[in-house]
Amino acid sequence: KIRKHISFSELKIWNECPYKHKLVYKDKIKEFLGNEYTAFGTAIHHVCENIALNKSKNMLDEFNQKFLEELKILTEKKVELKKDLVQDMRSQAENILKYILPELRKTFSNFEVVSVEEELYLPIENTDMMFKGFIDLVIKTPDGKHHIIDWKTCSWGWDSKKKTDRVTSYQITLYKKFFASKHNLDPKNIETYFALLKRTAKSNNVEIFRVTSGSKKTDNALNLLNKAVYNISKDNHIKNRLSCTSGFGCEFYNTEHCR
Repeated sequence: KIRKHISFSELKIWNECPYKHKLVYKDKIKEFLGNEYTAFGTAIHHVCENIALNKSKNMLDEFNQKFLEELKILTEKKVELKKDLVQDMRSQAENILKYILPELRKTFSNFEVVSVEEELYLPIENTDMMFKGFIDLVIKTPDGKHHIIDWKTCSWGWDSKKKTDRVTSYQITLYKKFFASKHNLDPKNIETYFALLKRTAKSNNVEIFRVTSGSKKTDNALNLLNKAVYNISKDNHIKNRLSCTSGFGCEFYNTEHCR
């Protein structure tokens, strides 16, 4: 049975290894249940949404409440948590949250919030699949431009290689493409950004940087998307052995599911 939609996270897994994609999305096998880092990311994203909407009364309290909820879910799944790391993350969150709004104002000066967590669910051309995604934040500046921002939690930051990684940037490129289609906007009037929320940085705990997303990159991102949809629909699930022990850190490596 062909899935009716594909997200960027699914596309990324397929690009890493089509066989891993099969295990996760077709066989529904889930080895990775989450950890302290995923709980932290979810809680931070939640507060970022309220900050953008000017709904946040006590950012740290909101974070701690959401963080506790996520940790409880992990505990119920029998995930072992590192207490020292959890405690460190509480103070790390404080260093991030207080800089989010100032950094947005520093980068964009005057702006209005268009949407947070905006859902994308649009058809992919030449396929019977939909592209599904959620844009963290869309703002509009007085010059009429829309700015798409995706929050990324990390440790100390991203090096130049990570910032220019082709597939990583395809996420925000595809968001721009489908956001423009959804609202019938000229892509030339939409700019894209990653906002790094750094847990362990000594300074600049929030860094917003622009990601180029012109027509050539858009075409390349769509080509990868179409290639994935075609192969998934044809049940082509070739193992990419190069990704087994690479930086991707496959949770199925050397398990009963993949040897």
